[in-house]
Amino acid sequence: MDTRRSSSMRRARSDPRGQLAGGMARGRARSGWPRAGAVGVEHPACSTLPERGCRHALVDRSENARLYECEQGIKERFDCIVPTLQEIAALGRGADFPGRAQEWARERLGFELPAAVLERAWVRGPDMGALYAHAVFSALARAVARFGDRIREELAAGQGWDALLVDCGFHAMNVSACADGRLKGLFPYILRIPAANLVRRSAFAGALFDVEEGVRHWEQTELRRFREGFPTTADVGTRYLKVAVYHGSSLDPKHQGCAAHGSNERVATEAALERLYEFRRAIENAFCCGAGTDILLIGVDTDTDAIRVHVPDGNGDVSAYRYIDNAELYRRTLGLDADGARLAVYEAIRNASAVEGWGKGCGMPHDGMRRLIATLLINNMSQIEYVGEYHGGWYVDMGHGERFVNVGDGFPEVQVRNIAYYARLDTVEEGAADLDVGVKIFRHLNVERGLPIPVALHYHFNEQVPGSRARMEGKIRRIAEGIRGRYAQLAQEGLLYLHGSVQDMAPGSVLEEVALI
Repeated sequence: MDTRRSSSMRRARSDPRGQLAGGMARGRARSGWPRAGAVGVEHPACSTLPERGCRHALVDRSENARLYECEQGIKERFDCIVPTLQEIAALGRGADFPGRAQEWARERLGFELPAAVLERAWVRGPDMGALYAHAVFSALARAVARFGDRIREELAAGQGWDALLVDCGFHAMNVSACADGRLKGLFPYILRIPAANLVRRSAFAGALFDVEEGVRHWEQTELRRFREGFPTTADVGTRYLKVAVYHGSSLDPKHQGCAAHGSNERVATEAALERLYEFRRAIENAFCCGAGTDILLIGVDTDTDAIRVHVPDGNGDVSAYRYIDNAELYRRTLGLDADGARLAVYEAIRNASAVEGWGKGCGMPHDGMRRLIATLLINNMSQIEYVGEYHGGWYVDMGHGERFVNVGDGFPEVQVRNIAYYARLDTVEEGAADLDVGVKIFRHLNVERGLPIPVALHYHFNEQVPGSRARMEGKIRRIAEGIRGRYAQLAQEGLLYLHGSVQDMAPGSVLEEVALI
C-alpha cells in the first residue's frame, strides 16, 4: 500500500466531527518554528514531502508501523461514532426502532447503546446527546481493554529506559507537559519514552505545573532512596530531572498555538521556563543547593511533531534562546550513515552550547545530560518521519480535535494525538484553570455543534493499601459534584456528561466503572 498517497487522500477529507481538513493557514507568517506547509515552501525536515518521503538512517520504521496501527485502532473507535449515530437518528421512531438501533450499534460500533434511552425514543425522538456520551465512554473502555497488553510490553521495554536514566546520572525523570490534546501522544510517539518506573508524567494547561506538588514528589523520591536505595542509594551522585514541555504551531502560530497562553509561543516558552526555575529554587531554598536537581525545557511543533530541546549549560541553566531544532537537524543529517548521524547529533549539542548572543551560557551540560538529549533527539527523528510517512508531513487536525476531557489520572493505553484534553487535578478548585481551558475548547468542538462534552474522571488505586479503592471512588464522586456545580448551565442543558472509572496501579489493569450519583 502506498501510505504517502493514502495520507494525501486523508488530508483532502474533513474530520468526522466537521473540522476543516487543514492547510488554509499554511501561507501565514510564523514566529519561531521553521515555516512549513505553505504553498511552495519546503517541509522543515524533508524537502520532498508530501510527494515522497525521506529516509533517515536513525529511524525505527518497524516501530513506526506498529504505532500507526495503534493510532488507527484507537481513533477509528471514536471517529465512527457520529456517522453511526446520524444513521441511527435517520431510522425513525417506529416500534422496531430500539432493536434496529441496537443492531446498527453492534455492527458499526462493537457495543450496545443504553436500552432505556432507545425505548423512550418514540416520545420525542432519541436523546442523541446521551447516546453520544455513552458511545464515547464505551469506545474509551474498549480501547483501554484492547491496548492493555501494549502497556505491559512497554513496561518491559521501560526497564531499558530506567537503566539509561541511571547511566546518564538521573534517579528520576518528572515530565510536565501542556494539557493540550495534541500532546497526548508525547511519550509513546513524540519522545518515544516507554512506560517506566523512574518516569512520572503529568499535564497542566500551558505546562504550568504545580510547584508544590512537584516538590512533594521530589521528597517522596528522595525518601525512597534513603529508605530503600531505589534506584540508587543516597550517597550516589545521581540527580532528579524535571522537564517541562510547551508547544507551538508552525502552520498557524497566532491561532493554533497554546490556548492557555493565547497562542503566543514566546509567552508559552518563557512561562514554562520560569516554572522550572521556581521548582529548582523551591528545592534549593528548602533543602540547600546540594539537593541535586536538573531542569530541561522541550518545545513541540504540533503540526510536525518535531521537537526543540533547550540545551542546559555547564551550570544547569536553561535559556529560551539556546536550543536545537530537530527538524533542521533531521534535514542536515539525511544521507549520513547511522554512525555519522549519531556523531552529528552530539556535534549539534556542542554547537548549541557554544552559541553567542542572548543564548550564551557557561559551557556544556554534563555528559549524562548530553547523552539523554541525544537520545531524545534521535527518538524524535522517528516521529518526524512517522508524520511524513503516514500523515503527509503535516497533521490534518492542526488544531484541537480531542474526543473527550480526561480528568484525574491519564489513560496510558490511549496515548495518541488529539484523543483527549487532559486535566490532572485532585480538587476542582485547584484544577479550575485547567478545566476551564478544556471546557472552552469543547464549547467550540462539541457544544457549538449540539454535542455534549464527555468528561472521563479516572483515577488509580493501590490494591495493596486497605480501603484505597473505596477512597478513590469517593474522591471521584466529590470531583464529579464539583464539576457539575462549576458548569451548572451546561449540565442543566444536557451538554455535560460525566463518567467515572478506576484502575489498579499495576499496568494493564482492568478498567472498573464507578457509578456517579
